[in-house]
Amino acid sequence: MPYRIAVTIDWNEELAEQLDWHWRANLRPRLEGLTDAEYFWEPVPGMWSVRPRSTSLAPVPLGGGDYTYDWGWSPDPAPATTIAWRLSHLIVGVFGRRAAAHFGAPPVDFETYQYPGDATTALVRLDDVYNAWTDGVRKLDAAALARPCGSAEGAWADSPLATLVLHINREALHHGAEIALLRDLYRWESQEQGPRQP
Repeated sequence: MPYRIAVTIDWNEELAEQLDWHWRANLRPRLEGLTDAEYFWEPVPGMWSVRPRSTSLAPVPLGGGDYTYDWGWSPDPAPATTIAWRLSHLIVGVFGRRAAAHFGAPPVDFETYQYPGDATTALVRLDDVYNAWTDGVRKLDAAALARPCGSAEGAWADSPLATLVLHINREALHHGAEIALLRDLYRWESQEQGPRQP
């Protein structure tokens, strides 16, 4: 009879570390030095962004402050989006709303959020909601990961919380890669001009 070794997997640690390793080693370092010019850069016409109130190009400008978030329901084709838009999506929709719903962080929603008008403020807020989310995830045990997400997650209400954690990981990896690519394109915008520093 072959000898078997019992392996215990800490799924909570695996779920949390999948995102946090990427955040520490890749994504967050790529955001250092982000300038306001990059934050608002629009390499193609018609991009959605975060804009001063009353200047939105989108069907539905959202927000409760001096800046609004361009929005519309299922546009076809979907518009390209700026770094400002992507960071706001991560801050409000990916981390903030979920940290509030599941871990007691301050409530946040797209309609009333005070969108930052500069890159530095956006990064501080991103760090805050990221930490609130990941701190909450790290405190989940196996029973908590198995419990249903609840009504805050709409169609996913009956799905286990582990499914939401995996979804948030995908969202952060996906949008983080888009932001990193926009930074690369900004730096190399024109071969004739050569690379420029952000």
